[in-house]
Amino acid sequence: MKIGFIGLGNMAKAMIGGMVEKGIVSPNDIVGTSKTEATRQAARSAYGIGIRDANAAVAKEADVIVLAVKPQFMEEVIREIRGEISMNKLIISIAAGKTIQWIEQAFGSEIKLVRCMPNTPAMVGAGCTGVCINERVSQEETDYSLKLMESFGMARLVPERLIDAVGAVSGSSPAFVFMFIEAMADAAVAAGMPRTQAYEFAAQAVYGSAKLVLESGKHPGELKDMVCSPGGTTIQGVRVLEEKGLRGAVMDALAAVVERTKEL
Repeated sequence: MKIGFIGLGNMAKAMIGGMVEKGIVSPNDIVGTSKTEATRQAARSAYGIGIRDANAAVAKEADVIVLAVKPQFMEEVIREIRGEISMNKLIISIAAGKTIQWIEQAFGSEIKLVRCMPNTPAMVGAGCTGVCINERVSQEETDYSLKLMESFGMARLVPERLIDAVGAVSGSSPAFVFMFIEAMADAAVAAGMPRTQAYEFAAQAVYGSAKLVLESGKHPGELKDMVCSPGGTTIQGVRVLEEKGLRGAVMDALAAVVERTKEL
């Protein structure tokens, strides 16, 4: 099974790195292309994959084709490769906002299509990917797609109506988490902690808290209550966050992401 990547940006590289590191796909069975020669050669040097200089060449050679390009370039890419696509090939798209129906219409023929929404923590093997499929994808192909996505983190099959929510809660939210870590570090610096150490403490606190949610099975509210001792320090911080509207701001931010995704 040969996998072809059209687009070799950060997300594609994270996916390739996970697949190769976990031994799911050999570098010899991966080909890729991108707009610039420098990007192509960087991917070859980093992962030992095959490089092609045209999108159509990758589509012709590969059994599984990953469309790892930005939404605004999807129409152009599909126009270039659709002559090489048949029902024995599996298409995987990671483009935000481009629905299964839109992609099918762009190809203008029956295709087997998997739509995925990964996130940047895939770069360190801690990704979170939502996966949806069209009716032509078999159970075996579904399982294989999930296996590929699980090579760089968690992957879950979801109905397409939820994929924009996935994009918000896992795709865009790392940016918000990074802002939160930066803000906590700034506060620690203001309290006298060296900057490098502040980032380390803040990031580890977020990492550990997320791990506790996933592994304990407890509701986040219950875990929050466990930290808040009666009359203690933490509850005073919680009070300030509530006064400043933290929850509402986060919900509004994710709603804005979903709304923008539908416009793409």
